[in-house]
Amino acid sequence: MANVCKDLAMAVHRVVVLAFPRVYPFELGIPARVFRAARGPDGERLYEVATCSLDGGPVSTAEDFDLVVAHGAEALAAADTVVVAPFQWDPEDAAADSVLEPLAAALRTLRPSTRVVSLCTAAVPLAAAGFLDGRPATTHWQEAQRCQELFPAVKWDADVLFVDDGDVLTSAGVAAGVDLCLHIVRQDHGSAVANGAARYCVVPPWREGGQAQFIERAVPADPSAATAATRAWAMARLDQPIALAELAGHARMSVRNFSRRFRQEVGMTPVDWLIRQRVDLARHLLEATDLPIDHIAERAGFGTAASLRQHVRAAIGVSPNAYRRTFRAAETTT
Repeated sequence: MANVCKDLAMAVHRVVVLAFPRVYPFELGIPARVFRAARGPDGERLYEVATCSLDGGPVSTAEDFDLVVAHGAEALAAADTVVVAPFQWDPEDAAADSVLEPLAAALRTLRPSTRVVSLCTAAVPLAAAGFLDGRPATTHWQEAQRCQELFPAVKWDADVLFVDDGDVLTSAGVAAGVDLCLHIVRQDHGSAVANGAARYCVVPPWREGGQAQFIERAVPADPSAATAATRAWAMARLDQPIALAELAGHARMSVRNFSRRFRQEVGMTPVDWLIRQRVDLARHLLEATDLPIDHIAERAGFGTAASLRQHVRAAIGVSPNAYRRTFRAAETTT
């Protein structure tokens, strides 16, 4: 413990990153990269970052190598902020439960003022330990449904990049960890310092929208479903007005029966599903073409650019132009 305290003694704000077995190496390195890039007016470091494991031993990663860390869980007691790094999570693997009690014990050593941060799937052990009960939180969108089922006491939000609940903050997947760390720097030291750290790391200081813009939602692919043929029929004519009565008529059902069967098979109403397909088509056209917004609105069946903007922003949290800038930039710079 003496060595740990000596290592962290000069820190203005002490950040300890906790690594679990099967940790994701990229995300594990995010806190150190961002927090160490935050500098004061004279170039002084504002954060010191240490990495630990629960037992102080080497940590396996989700890749083909292991990592040696400098500290054990005793480092957590000296932390102002604890960042729990994400790891490869399999809810069917009983071995995953082996970290929960040691984690809960480690969390009990934290000072009352300690800020706790989870990146991506690191929200899982925090939720399992009861640390997120009654709180809003997020995780990678792909794990959100399972998390909701396993930890119903947590107020999961799968559409945001991160959640700031004061002393507990959680982020979505991968690059959202960068967003959250920059947000913490901004909260601690202001926008100028956060913007400087972002420039050093060559990342945007702030991203619009949330996870929704990065989610690919697949249509259930059961050809034997009663509404499958009608969904295929609708997908082929998204540029045309399609009324609920037309969908029901194509399926040779009453509107009431069709709506009931559709919700059973797809998990949403026909109208909501149709809007989602139009938004997904618009996203594809924004990414893959240079069509003007008015033309995309017509092709996707929204009719007007104003309607397109309204539905795209409601679905993914950003405007069509912002979405296009995000997803066309990588192509134009390669």
